[in-house]
Amino acid sequence: MIAEPRLIRLLMHLRRSGITDHRVLGAIERVPREAFVPDAFLDQAYEDIALPIGHGQTISQPMVVGLMTQALEVGDRHKVLEIGTGSGYQAAVLAKICRRLYTVERHKPLLDLALERIAGLRISNITARWGDGMKGWPEQAPFERIIVTAAHRGDLPPLALTDQLAIGGIIVIPMGDEKRNQRVVRFTRTETGLEREDLWPVRFVPLLPDLPDGEDGGSGPSY
Repeated sequence: MIAEPRLIRLLMHLRRSGITDHRVLGAIERVPREAFVPDAFLDQAYEDIALPIGHGQTISQPMVVGLMTQALEVGDRHKVLEIGTGSGYQAAVLAKICRRLYTVERHKPLLDLALERIAGLRISNITARWGDGMKGWPEQAPFERIIVTAAHRGDLPPLALTDQLAIGGIIVIPMGDEKRNQRVVRFTRTETGLEREDLWPVRFVPLLPDLPDGEDGGSGPSY
């Protein structure tokens, strides 16, 4: 495999950066990032950088994928909701360590391509929907874990998402304005509310409501 030396180098870098969960590192090792990167950037697939994937979106840098997955504390019995399918890379990594992943993407061309890539890797425990991620996926709630891969403005995650989080469940979400400092935040839902833990600074595209102009279809179909 041509990418193997670069993959080994990346995994060593991720360990040095604080990703110590062997399940997370194992998932990153088993998911070929080059399968989710546009052809023009294949030579950078194993660099620890974000790369453009079209529609103003990016595939997150591997360190961010690893740290957010680790912060989510996913178990093999968990049902997980991902908001922002994007390239499908984060979904593929999560699918290696959870029971079932539900993922929502508002850009249908990105979703279609992500599902094509996921099918090519024979990952069978992902269900996807084209729609408004801020509404979550109420028909499949509750979820033990929720991960959001776009930055939400405000002090709390969208109410629809926390309402779909099981008691004792965890949501990991970037918070903040795209022009200001953003931080990844972990919230745990308790019987009385949400417990907040600020983690590290990050830069994500903004979390937006509704569907993009020209992409009609309401909540969209499931796949």
